[in-house]
Amino acid sequence: MLKHITIRNFALIEHVEVDFSSGFSVITGETGHGKSVFLGAISMLLGQRSDVKSIREGADRCIIEGCFDISDFDLKPFFEENELDYDNECIIRREVASTGRSRAFVNDTPVGVSQLKELGARLIDIHSQHQNLLLGDKNYQLGVLDVLGGDSTLLGEYRAMYEKYISLHREVCRMREELEKSRHDEEWLRFQLDELEAAKLKEGEFDELEQEIQELSHAEEIKSALYGAYNNIDGCETQSPLQLLREASHALSRIASHYSAAGELSERLESNYIELKDCCDEILQRAERINFAPDRLEFVENRMALLCNLQKKHRVASVDELIAVQKSVSERLDTITSGDDNIRDAEKKLEALRLSLSELAGKLTEVRKCGGSKLEREIKEILVNLGMPMIRFEVDFTATDGFTSHGCDVVTFLFSANSSSAPQPLCDVASGGEMARVMLALKSLVAFEVNQPTLIFDEVDTGVSGVLAERMGRLMAQMGGEKRQVLSITHLPQVAALGKQHYKVYKEETEKGTITNMVKLEQQERVREIAQMMSGEVLTDAAMDNAALLLSQS
Repeated sequence: MLKHITIRNFALIEHVEVDFSSGFSVITGETGHGKSVFLGAISMLLGQRSDVKSIREGADRCIIEGCFDISDFDLKPFFEENELDYDNECIIRREVASTGRSRAFVNDTPVGVSQLKELGARLIDIHSQHQNLLLGDKNYQLGVLDVLGGDSTLLGEYRAMYEKYISLHREVCRMREELEKSRHDEEWLRFQLDELEAAKLKEGEFDELEQEIQELSHAEEIKSALYGAYNNIDGCETQSPLQLLREASHALSRIASHYSAAGELSERLESNYIELKDCCDEILQRAERINFAPDRLEFVENRMALLCNLQKKHRVASVDELIAVQKSVSERLDTITSGDDNIRDAEKKLEALRLSLSELAGKLTEVRKCGGSKLEREIKEILVNLGMPMIRFEVDFTATDGFTSHGCDVVTFLFSANSSSAPQPLCDVASGGEMARVMLALKSLVAFEVNQPTLIFDEVDTGVSGVLAERMGRLMAQMGGEKRQVLSITHLPQVAALGKQHYKVYKEETEKGTITNMVKLEQQERVREIAQMMSGEVLTDAAMDNAALLLSQS
């Protein structure tokens, strides 16, 4: 809950620091004195959009800082997930510079606006008059029902299965679309595959063909060079280099017994002779194999032309890539062939999910209907106490056309303020004052189900007075407690008198211009404030006495 707030240079506020405590507190002040400014500062602290226009004139930045007690509200997992330091106290700071730059910190760690909003929603619920419009939102009504009488475990299980169902449904649709598209292309794909298979592609073939063309195109030149090399080594009948090398080796071996170094040299020459003889034989063999073959040259050239045309046709740069294209086309044709079977298997899984999802949706509906009956009883009891003795309130259920992320239910709150009129959709027939009371009743029920630290009501009691105002105030006071905080901005003395703490927002003129302040009132100051709310501009003794009596009774 909010323990302390500091506001600097926000709108008409120059510098305000206020302490808060648990239970029910009220905020009063004349219209236009800055209560909405205070709410705006809290909203911005909790992640609402920042605006440089909010910065007080003449200041270069505004700063809003709040200290919250979060020891009893199960927020540690949020801090761990977002890598934030956790303690029983949490300090949130928001800064907006005149340049438009906005920064936010949680326990001195910079955070994004989305993180700030998520944390802010868990710390404070601000109910303003325009929020009554939510009562016309079917999803909001269903959400309220799930909070008050739903089964969160069952709803979580349904949503997890719904995500699987939607994912598989999309996959089946994709498979159908791809199969249909592939069938349109099947004839062309078949032609491509036949053409590629007929080419009998081999990895690295293009390089081999290029080398063979070089050999065939220069056959005479290559053959002549090989024979020339052979003749230079061993082509002479007498005194060829190879023969001379052999004779030198033998000459050295004859003196090896007299000269030991000659034996080693002879062996080395013999080794060179063997290697040279082997090389010479291979040259001769290769020379004899080289022949000019015009037919083979034509075949190789045609083969290379075929491969080049296929590469160009399929926009690839090598035979290896052509082989990859062939494999891809083959796989697509296999998919077409087995496509119906794959789709049937996926549809069976989808149908099994649909049946399970339908079963869970049915259980959700049963739980919600039980919760709806409970809500009808409890809200009637509250609204009768709030001045609607003939109230009729019903929770109407209709089924959706299909599954939604919330189930298969559409919930409509039906309302009638008197017994002679049939209940109609709440947002169609309820007046502004009736909507406000219904919303307050719902908030009070939700407050005891949700672990919400702080609730702020902005003039929720507008349009009521007298005993009804007191009852609305007492309902808000009941919502507060040692571990919950309720703040009510009000113009009604009956409500103001019920506050455990009382704060006043006021304007004053200073040398720097008009500024808005907020202070906590002591007992006698409260008497005077409430008396002024009763009597208006002229403060009478009777009003003071009535205010003191109202406070003592409260």
